Amino acid sequence: MKNFIAALMYTALMMGANAATADMSEIAAMRSGDMGKLNFHSEAKQTSVNEYVKDDGTTGTLADHTGKVVLLNFWATWCAPCRKEMPMLSELQSELGSAQFEVLTLATGRNAPPAMKKFFKDIGVDNLPLHRDPKQKVARDMGVLGLPITVILNEKGDEIARLRGDADWSSDNAKDILKAVIAKSFPPQ
Repeated sequence: MKNFIAALMYTALMMGANAATADMSEIAAMRSGDMGKLNFHSEAKQTSVNEYVKDDGTTGTLADHTGKVVLLNFWATWCAPCRKEMPMLSELQSELGSAQFEVLTLATGRNAPPAMKKFFKDIGVDNLPLHRDPKQKVARDMGVLGLPITVILNEKGDEIARLRGDADWSSDNAKDILKAVIAKSFPPQ
């Protein structure tokens, strides 16, 4: 009887896991254009527990953002593709930002706050945070090699997808994908 119950529980767990994977597979199938570079993971990955410096000088962690879907962008002031991409991330935050979704920007490496402010001012971005990862602890924990890197975190704070390089995050396809991830994370009651 124990073996039967164990087998039944295992089957139920696997069916639940397969349903979650199938949901992400359906979302992954939506990719086109720049979003073709967005790789969904077969299993969610834990993220860094290291602290970063918030734009007000205090510290924060990625765990501070659980409870919502987060588009986490690693960037730097010297990164030309980041300069091109950041206004699109700003537009995405303007359109989709809510209690269920946010764009979180994290300048990694040596990025002086005055240079970061100038960078945002020069490209007309005023709605994204100027958080810093000066010792690259968060970036290293998350395997960030090269910039920009953008990851999608689910409402539990786990990484579910990653895109290397810049992309048009203000495209209809990017917005549709993110809306689907948000809907999966926060199904209607």
